[in-house]
Amino acid sequence: MRKTILGAGLMLLLAYGAAMAWLYWRQEQLLFQPEPLAAGHRFELGADVQDLRLNVPGATLSALHLRLPRPKGLVFFLHGNAGNLQTWFVNADFYRRAGYDLFMLDYRGYGKSSGHIESEAQLRADVRAAWDTVAPQYRGLKHVIYGRSLGTGLAAGLAAEVGPELTVLVSPYASMSALMREHFPWVPPGLLRYPLDTGADVARLRTPLLLVHGGQDSLIAPQHSEALLRQQGQARLVLVPGAAHNDLQRFEQYQQALREALAAL
Repeated sequence: MRKTILGAGLMLLLAYGAAMAWLYWRQEQLLFQPEPLAAGHRFELGADVQDLRLNVPGATLSALHLRLPRPKGLVFFLHGNAGNLQTWFVNADFYRRAGYDLFMLDYRGYGKSSGHIESEAQLRADVRAAWDTVAPQYRGLKHVIYGRSLGTGLAAGLAAEVGPELTVLVSPYASMSALMREHFPWVPPGLLRYPLDTGADVARLRTPLLLVHGGQDSLIAPQHSEALLRQQGQARLVLVPGAAHNDLQRFEQYQQALREALAAL
């Protein structure tokens, strides 16, 4: 009996170790859910939207750029972990009415972007390279960095470095480590190669921050935004009752909060 119990325990331990090893080396498959597009795919979004390519080390990133005749400034948008520009660049009219140009890129492996994501440092470097390409075109105008879900950690880090007039984090996480502890408490935190510590970056912000979160978000609980609010004295938090993670953008309260924040710049 003892041998049977010890043998079963050993098998469970080996299985757990194998699962943790797979998670360490293949966690990109859990964190990132890209939907590729054919290289020749054409976006039908209007004559004022440019389809761009940005060269980064080892890859070419796809981006879309809404260009207005006389914009008030730029909204640099970092999207979530699934889909591509075809599914994310869907509300250009909102920014047209607000008077802001909109720039959005696909991460490596998403849409028409080549390559694949290999590390947090690489991902942050790609975002910074895109910013350094587009932001100088808006000298003297307003700069807004917007992050949605996965993109909030990247947006907070970039904003802490470059100091835009406004940072908007929609459905943010305090850190990927904190989020993992909630959903996968049996996974050792040290295995996570993408800690994405949004809270640490928010604490370094010295410019206005708008947080928007769905009150019924079960993927990233509103408590994450509340934790970020405590990190930044200039932050404002808008909780949208009834909104979940994937439908928040459909609620008027979300749109009104963003509209007011842009108009106030």
